[in-house]
Order: sequence, then structure tokens, then C-alpha cells
Amino acid sequence: MYRLKIVTSFAAAHCLINYQGDCENLHGHNWKVEVEVTASELDKAGLGIDFKVLKQETNSLLRTLDHKYLNELDPFREISPSSENISRYLYAELSRRLNDGNVTVASITVWESDNAAATYYE
Repeated sequence: MYRLKIVTSFAAAHCLINYQGDCENLHGHNWKVEVEVTASELDKAGLGIDFKVLKQETNSLLRTLDHKYLNELDPFREISPSSENISRYLYAELSRRLNDGNVTVASITVWESDNAAATYYE
């Protein structure tokens, strides 16, 4: 089994729902996103998945969040756009795009600061 990882980022604003404190107010982050996938087999080029494809699919998805107010986007209209919920959303969406029987999304880690992150995996 092989594990591959890319790191990318996006910037967006949000406010946490049902939170008692400053983060209930509108604020923003420069989120760092780690995408880890597994591959059980390598292709003829010796790759589990081309990093170029992994980056393209991830960045295509992140463009839908970048420089947006997350609370106004469909995935977060009913739930708080916390790092935990963002990581779960990215996991589900990237799994739909990438999982093919060989490649499987293993985990998504969303860093909202240099020392605070949430990881979602199944």
C-alpha cells in the first residue's frame, strides 16, 4: 500500500454557528489543506496517482471555497463551517472525484492556523 500527500491552501471568511466567543463573529483564515490518498497498485509509470491530477482535482474543489464567505455556500448553510466540517466536506467531495478502486482518499487535514488543525477520515 502506498500513501501520497499534497499540501495546498485557500483563504476564506466564516463565522462559527452556536459558538460562544469571538469566533462567532465574522473572521477569516488562510487554511492549509493536506490531502492524503492511498493506492494499492502502481501504474506503468510507477505512480499510485499522478501528483498533477491530485493537485488539479483538489485545487478545482478549493476554488469553490477560496475568497468566499463559507456560511453562504450550500455545504455550510445548515452546519457550522468549522475546520472539522470543512475537512469532512472536502473528504466527501474528493472521494467522489478520486476513489477508483485503486486510489482512495485516506484523510483530509485542514489547518486554520499554524498550531490548530482538524482531520477527517473514515
